[in-house]
Amino acid sequence: MSIDTPLKSEHEKLGAHFTTTPGEYFGCALPRDYGDVAREYKFARESVGLVDKNYRAVISFTGKDRARYLNAMLTNNIRDLAPGHGNISLLLSPQGRIMAEVETLVLDDRLLVISYAMIRARLVETFDKFIIMDDVTLEDLTDRSATLALEGPKTPAVVRELCGLEINALPELGHAEAIAKTDRVNVSCRVVKYSRGEIPGADFIVDREHLHALWNLLLEAAQRHDGGPVGYAALNILRLEAGIPWYGVDFDENQIPHQAALEKTHINFSKGCYTGQEIVERVRSRGHIQRQRVMLRFAGEAVPNPGEPLFASNAEGKTEVGFVTSAAKSPATGAVIGMGYVRHEQSAPGAKLTWKSGEAEVFELPAAQTKADSCG
Repeated sequence: MSIDTPLKSEHEKLGAHFTTTPGEYFGCALPRDYGDVAREYKFARESVGLVDKNYRAVISFTGKDRARYLNAMLTNNIRDLAPGHGNISLLLSPQGRIMAEVETLVLDDRLLVISYAMIRARLVETFDKFIIMDDVTLEDLTDRSATLALEGPKTPAVVRELCGLEINALPELGHAEAIAKTDRVNVSCRVVKYSRGEIPGADFIVDREHLHALWNLLLEAAQRHDGGPVGYAALNILRLEAGIPWYGVDFDENQIPHQAALEKTHINFSKGCYTGQEIVERVRSRGHIQRQRVMLRFAGEAVPNPGEPLFASNAEGKTEVGFVTSAAKSPATGAVIGMGYVRHEQSAPGAKLTWKSGEAEVFELPAAQTKADSCG
């Protein structure tokens, strides 16, 4: 069942088109586009785009053991994060499977864990189950919270104009309380530095009762800077160009971190024990896995659908060696690019593959485009 964004009426005023596939974007009914994907892509590339990110679950942890507890649950180092900082990590099953991708923000009096509303019940149940003798209190804030985002080179200027905050002075996933204001309205929110590849951005976490006011405030500001709302068709292109996988699309509970190629961005290998660590360490010591996620460039104009088989040629003919998870036509590269899973033998950059409509090649993005990214 798809989750509706609380901003649906605002999107409809702007002529938004919603996908015909229920819950296509993180299990939520979010705008596919506002009538011109190329224009929306340009907003986020050249000025500033406004994004509805109300597919997120927000869980609060308080109590003196909160950092120690989450450090033992998640793959990244939570224990040593200072207030105002954050990171991205995974919640794994004891078998090392990816149960969730989560962003953790450290506040003075609590930790905020941010993930996906479509797996909210499982998240809360899993976290709550292992709070036994710990001084930890879990509170699900999802229904009371909302998130909007700005993305594009003019984002720092908009944040400065509205909040008086220098977003560029913050570390990635650094955050601060701020008041977004104009002559007519003041909205308290938490601003989080969030960059997609090399494109600067900021998330605004706000009490849901103030969501519509914040949307209109940010929309007016974006339009003043030659930007506007951006739907998920354009965002899908942008994130593929940055080499960022989407949870539920390019990886989920069917993969372990190394298969999903998340070991360099979501895992701290020196932090100590956490659920699923034994499997992660075993795979690391073995050196490689049978199948892993790669970037793909496709010849021609055809865009493969998710699940499309990939083949490699050998002496006996063609052998199926993997499948596509996502793809789109990329203006930045002038080609159709995407992600998929292939056997280890075909995973090196330059490996030649085929699919039903032509050729494909494994390629590698620049290092700056493959850094850790927050959820979605």
